[in-house]
Amino acid sequence: MILNQKLKDYRIILASASPRRKELLAGLGLTFDVIVREVEETCPDSLIREEIPVFLSQLKASAFTAEEFGAKTLIITADTIVWLNNTMLNKPKNREDAVKMLSQISGQTHEVFTGVCIKTNQQQLTFFAESKVKFRQLTLEEIEWYIDTCQPFDKAGAYGIQEWVGYIGIEHIEGSFYNVMGLPTQMLYKELMKI
Repeated sequence: MILNQKLKDYRIILASASPRRKELLAGLGLTFDVIVREVEETCPDSLIREEIPVFLSQLKASAFTAEEFGAKTLIITADTIVWLNNTMLNKPKNREDAVKMLSQISGQTHEVFTGVCIKTNQQQLTFFAESKVKFRQLTLEEIEWYIDTCQPFDKAGAYGIQEWVGYIGIEHIEGSFYNVMGLPTQMLYKELMKI
């Protein structure tokens, strides 16, 4: 594939435990390793909207030094948030929190921001994608069934667009579908082609 050929001299590391990001990066035709470093995902209270996932993707990248892997290493980190009514909806802490988040999203349009950081020992590049997602009004029964069936506790906003609640609840998307899944593949491809 074009991108795999262009980056053939690099060892590519996806620094994310997300199975969706792994699937999406593989879909670009890349061969890569998954290595995750634990970082405390906190950011200054002054940050809003896209500033939050951009900061967090850079924070995740700072846990790696390209030198420790050699000169031809490329590290990709990402973070995704849901933004609704000037508030960040991150991953739910428990079932009750997930019900609350999906009840807030129900019948509303929210924004999804993903910050991505690409790091080599020569450069660090950061960008973000924004998508707007409109949900129809969900019933409490639908919300609870989805949470109990799909266990969306590892997802920002307590939902996966590629899961049942996305099938039955999303009326309209403006922007990248894959951004909402957690990795804006089109933008990532474009930036990686510049390396």
